[in-house]
Amino acid sequence: MSQHETPADPTPRSPTSTRRVLLGSAIATVGGAAAIGLAGGGLGARPSPPSPPEEVVPVFGAHQAGVDTPQQRYAMLVAADLTVGDAGALRRLLRDLTATIARITRGEDPPPSPLFRDGAVVPTDFATGLPPSRLTVTVGVGPAVFDLPGVGEPPPRRLRPLPEFEGDALDPRWAGGDLLLQICADDPQVVSAAMRSLRARIPGYARLRWTQSGFLSTPVDGGTPRNMFGHKDGTSNPRPGSAELEQTVWARDDEPAWFAGGTYLVFRKIRMRTADWDLTPRDEQDAVIGRRRSDGAPLTGREEHDEPDLEATAGGRPVIAADAHVRRVRGFSMLRRSYSYDYGQLIATAGGEPDPTAATQEHEHAPGTPEHTHGGHGALDVGLLFCAYGNDPDAQFVAAQRRSAAADRLNRFVTHTGSAIFAVLPGCSPEGYLGETLLRTPTLG
Repeated sequence: MSQHETPADPTPRSPTSTRRVLLGSAIATVGGAAAIGLAGGGLGARPSPPSPPEEVVPVFGAHQAGVDTPQQRYAMLVAADLTVGDAGALRRLLRDLTATIARITRGEDPPPSPLFRDGAVVPTDFATGLPPSRLTVTVGVGPAVFDLPGVGEPPPRRLRPLPEFEGDALDPRWAGGDLLLQICADDPQVVSAAMRSLRARIPGYARLRWTQSGFLSTPVDGGTPRNMFGHKDGTSNPRPGSAELEQTVWARDDEPAWFAGGTYLVFRKIRMRTADWDLTPRDEQDAVIGRRRSDGAPLTGREEHDEPDLEATAGGRPVIAADAHVRRVRGFSMLRRSYSYDYGQLIATAGGEPDPTAATQEHEHAPGTPEHTHGGHGALDVGLLFCAYGNDPDAQFVAAQRRSAAADRLNRFVTHTGSAIFAVLPGCSPEGYLGETLLRTPTLG
């Protein structure tokens, strides 16, 4: 078998076939054999230089890529609702997605699709000439998937819809979903092209529910990225390759056997009131978080990774306040893989829908500031796409969020507007497909 082929996609192709190939007519069955006609009189595959090894993240293994992979600079989260009626159709979709992911993450063309009409030139060259830029696609499923006829395996023990927390203003247009595709790369155009390739696989199987796009930049010293409030975000993450990460992220032994190598992903869209924050003195900002904005160190420490001393006092008061964010979420280990977002004018108002967070926010100005009208900054939709991986959402994210929602000084500046949970499927071998352990019993399809 060629290293450029998978059992889910046995289409004959040249080993040098890449995004530079111009596909003509395609007659295929999803996950089955296909015949490819190349567009242009007699033009065949045009070879291109192989991508540098560091640009390609391996797809296959016990775990999916995109979880403990060093975080890329750009991400798009794509959630969809399944429209299939049984496990057999879901199997065909997951086989097709796996074959597509295996190719596009190497910088190659996606497989042909029966949806492409005769004469269509696919792909559209949107990413031609671009390296894969460490592209990863991570696939997860929501709770409703396990209600499909023919899914004989039990759901993961801890997969259940997230509760609504105090202070939430959830918009159903970016909440829930049956299928998640987390697409990450170091080039936003590669992310967009990957989404385009994957979107083309789902008609007849699923309907797009919501998408969210984000970014982050790593400081030149390789340190922790900063969020929209200027504070370092992810300081307390377990270290890559550590026993703590292994024990925090990957499925526990009490989970169904098919879920070994999987994990859970909690998604929250968090809108951040940056205008209010920017008018707040830095000392007060630091007190809200419990860390210094300048270097990320706890108020009781000297370095970013110093342990916060929650017993320290000054003048009879705790140095880290009782309602400081660090104190409220302390002790809940998760792998945070979050991204900032900046959508500008609030997209919640699109289509005439009311903004669920539209209440006027009062904030202080310097003494002597004349009467003025605000410049519309209350309608800006900027914030954090919070993504947390862990093997026990109830004891990790849910417990932490309950404590935070009850009494966290940060709540004055943030509102949670989106929410979802997914079971991230275990990895697979080059001979298999994502979801094969869940759907291995061929009862249907």
